[in-house]
Amino acid sequence: MLSKLEKAQQQWGGYSDVIDYWLTLRQELLVEYSKVAGLSGVNKNCLPTEEALNHFCEALVDYISAGHFKIYDMVMSRWQSTGFSTNTEIDTLYARIVETTEPLLTFNDKYSAFVLDEDNFSRFDSDISRVGEIMELRFEQEDMLIQLIADSLSIPPGA
Repeated sequence: MLSKLEKAQQQWGGYSDVIDYWLTLRQELLVEYSKVAGLSGVNKNCLPTEEALNHFCEALVDYISAGHFKIYDMVMSRWQSTGFSTNTEIDTLYARIVETTEPLLTFNDKYSAFVLDEDNFSRFDSDISRVGEIMELRFEQEDMLIQLIADSLSIPPGA
C-alpha cells in the first residue's frame, strides 16, 4: 500500500491542494496502520498497545470523514466554479468507495476502546488483515477517482 501511495504522490502531488491534502491523510492512516498491523504476531508481546490501536482508529475515522465531508465537498465546490458536473463513472466510483465505509467504521466501533489479550488476539489479527484489504480496495477506487478529479480540475474556472 505504501508503494502505491508513493506512486500516487508522484503522479498527483502538487497538482491540487485538494488532492495533496487527501494523499497526506492517506499517508498518516497508513503509518498508523503499519504500527498496528506490523506488530501482529503469534504471542502477546507482539500485540499493539491500546494507544497505537486508538491512534489507528482515530486516523481511520478522520480519513473516512475527511473524504466524505471535506474532500468531496471541496471537489464539488471547485466543479461548480468550472461548470463541471459528475458523470456515471464518477458516481459509480464514489458508490464503490462508500461501500468500504461501513466495514471500516465497524472495525473502529469494535476496537476503538478494546483491550487486546491472548484470548482475543487471533480475532484481532484476522480483523486487522481484513481492514488492510478493504483499505487497499478503497485506495484503488480513490486513485481512479483522483485521476478523474485531476482531469476535471485542469479545466480553468468558468471554462
